[in-house]
Amino acid sequence: MSNRSVLHTRLESLADAKFLAKALRTGLAARGIDIPHGHALDLVAAQFGARDWNVLAAQVPEERPAGPISFRTTAPVLRIFDEGKALDFYVGFLGFTLDWEHRFEPGLPLYAQVSRAGLVLHLSGHHGDGTPGTAVFVAMEGIDAYNAELLAKQNPNMRPGVETLPWGRHMEVIDPFGNRIRFCEQRGGG
Repeated sequence: MSNRSVLHTRLESLADAKFLAKALRTGLAARGIDIPHGHALDLVAAQFGARDWNVLAAQVPEERPAGPISFRTTAPVLRIFDEGKALDFYVGFLGFTLDWEHRFEPGLPLYAQVSRAGLVLHLSGHHGDGTPGTAVFVAMEGIDAYNAELLAKQNPNMRPGVETLPWGRHMEVIDPFGNRIRFCEQRGGG
């Protein structure tokens, strides 16, 4: 699991980090040790594995107004049957980053997260996690640039094109397990 993923499970907002810095200053002051607020912020950042407060502030999710419902990230789970083929396709061909991988113990199926430019996908070798042939619709910008990037890789098994449809410009890729990702640059931004 990446440091950023671990960080998000421990720290929900910058307000929480600021609260911790204030508590640190108060606790130290009670022991006769006075430190500037900025130093306290840097010490809290170090506790979360960040070099300093500015790095931590860039990694923590934005504070959102309180509301009854808030969704942050959608991560479709795609079934895979061969880890090497899956990573070759998602990381090698599509240009995603392998964020983390998990196994309950050696020899058991892989469960992994890949991401690129805000798109997060989960890949699973576990029976019951996703169905082969799943279709995922991804609204995006820059479809022509992405298409050119993929075509430049000269993959003999995948040469996607861009098609103009009533709802936008569309490019579909099919992974080695029959899962379809439909990238679409929608008309009117929506």
